[in-house]
Amino acid sequence: MPPSTSPSLLALAERDKDIAAALAEIGPPPPRERPPGFGSLLRAIVGQQISTAAAAALWTRLGTALDPLSPESVARLEIDALRQLGLSRQKALYALGLARDILDRRIDLERVPTMADEDAIAHLIQIKGIGRWSAEIYLLFALGRPDIFPAGDLALAIAMQRLKRLRKRPEPKRLIKLAEPWRPYRGAAAQFLWHYYKAPPV
Repeated sequence: MPPSTSPSLLALAERDKDIAAALAEIGPPPPRERPPGFGSLLRAIVGQQISTAAAAALWTRLGTALDPLSPESVARLEIDALRQLGLSRQKALYALGLARDILDRRIDLERVPTMADEDAIAHLIQIKGIGRWSAEIYLLFALGRPDIFPAGDLALAIAMQRLKRLRKRPEPKRLIKLAEPWRPYRGAAAQFLWHYYKAPPV
């Protein structure tokens, strides 16, 4: 059964003829949600700078070895044990740091949903290994924030260039300006642009 079109994406299609045309060509994106909490942030660290397939395989290995996958189970391990599960040394350090930040209450994931977008991002990027992009992805997919637009994402820039038939790929600042008319539905726009990026040009 094909995915249904969200009200936010329908609203975008009404105000943007390029989105409307692309939506008619490729349909809406499939649902993409993640549960809030430690696991989604750890998954963001695990998936950095590797392919989607490699990240999925590594995540499955971690989940099998650490059941339940929690701050407590990760914090009990040494760096070498995490490396044996497939993490690089840097990612192992980041994973341990994330677990300890949460256990020591330096990061309060229960409070993040109550924060404004920028405050939540500022709180999350205190975690080593979590930059602005990872924080934005967490807010978008784990917390369902409707107006998050990760302007540093290369795929979004490429998709915007194709959607708007631009001569040059937009830099993050220009990408933010181009997405401005899509407020307050920029989260839906980002998800559609990722879907459009993966679709073959018509």
